[in-house]
Amino acid sequence: MKLIDDLYNLYRNKLTGDEEDIDMLAFAVLEQLDRKEILDLLHEMEDQELNNLLGIYIIESLKGKFAKEGLEDTRPAHYRNIH
Repeated sequence: MKLIDDLYNLYRNKLTGDEEDIDMLAFAVLEQLDRKEILDLLHEMEDQELNNLLGIYIIESLKGKFAKEGLEDTRPAHYRNIH
């Protein structure tokens, strides 16, 4: 995605690349975008990029819900395979 390439090129010598820097940069960028701009970026994504994005969203959202309910790691490991 062009946005990621541009951000990387702009900040690769200014930030350490640790999780805190990346989080700060991501939220700063998102603050500057309106809904239409975000949707435009999504339309530019290739199918695999869009799948990855939705996958990360689903994973993180479910982790948050399980953590909120205090249910993480309450089942034996053999129950983790949902197929």
